[in-house]
Amino acid sequence: MSTGLIVVIVVVAIIAVAALLLVASRGRRAAAERRRQRVLERRREQAAAEHREAAETRTGRAEEAEHRARLATARAERERAEAQLHEESARAHELGLADDDLMREDDPGIGENDPGIGENDPGDARAEDTGRREEVAADPRQRNSDR
Repeated sequence: MSTGLIVVIVVVAIIAVAALLLVASRGRRAAAERRRQRVLERRREQAAAEHREAAETRTGRAEEAEHRARLATARAERERAEAQLHEESARAHELGLADDDLMREDDPGIGENDPGIGENDPGDARAEDTGRREEVAADPRQRNSDR
């Protein structure tokens, strides 16, 4: 029986050692898995931070581009309004509604505060003799007698 007892003790020791090895390897696997999870979590956080930073940069660029687009739109609207103003001025000239402006360009003293001279008055305002026109403008009695 002493040999039988020795065999039993050896078998129990082998089983105990195998169980300890099995538990130890499971513990190492669990520790390795926890380590991998921590590394993965750090990588996730780093990737998320990089993406957020890129998103903020692109958002800033997009806002700047939108601002430039608003400025360009405002400039385009201003140009369109100026073009429309010139078109209306052209129509006024075509219809003869801006003759006073043309006459003022020729002689700035004509048509401003002179009620006797207008676009329908063929007399003094359209006289070919500029010397005569200056005389008439200087002497109000002659201006009224010429009518």
